[in-house]
Amino acid sequence: MMGIHLRPLQEKDIPGMLEWMHDPEINCWFRFDPDQMTRESAAEFILNSMTDESRHYAVADEADEYLGTISLEHIDPKNRHAMYAISLRACVHGSGAAMAATREVLRIAFDELGLERVFLNVLADNVRARKFYEKAGFRYEGCFRRHLKLREVWHDWAWYAVLKEEYHDGNN
Repeated sequence: MMGIHLRPLQEKDIPGMLEWMHDPEINCWFRFDPDQMTRESAAEFILNSMTDESRHYAVADEADEYLGTISLEHIDPKNRHAMYAISLRACVHGSGAAMAATREVLRIAFDELGLERVFLNVLADNVRARKFYEKAGFRYEGCFRRHLKLREVWHDWAWYAVLKEEYHDGNN
């Protein structure tokens, strides 16, 4: 597994961000319109990437090269949960970077932010992602059938979560 670290997003990350955003094999699984993603929209995203409600981190290698973005979104301090998201550049798929970054962001969620639950949603037919989430310790919680219409096709939305005690029992 490659050595990675999480750090705040920086302007130098924009080319790498646009690389995965405009990669059709990656963006076919997302709700956003990749044609709307520009240098300007990426720069604005970076400016607002660390708030009380959301934390978006760069996943970087030993040389501090941007590999992707991992996020805790919709952070709810009262109910102590947040939504997880990750997207990496295709050049690092299968390298172990996603697992290392996920373990680190879950450590931040549970040990630094004091959350009790981290959840995610994913297109049910994204089998590769679902296998990864399960390997990372997320448990399947259910499906919203025909929940999302993308490119004129209805999709089911699968929900996963990991609880603080499950993370500590299985990953530390």
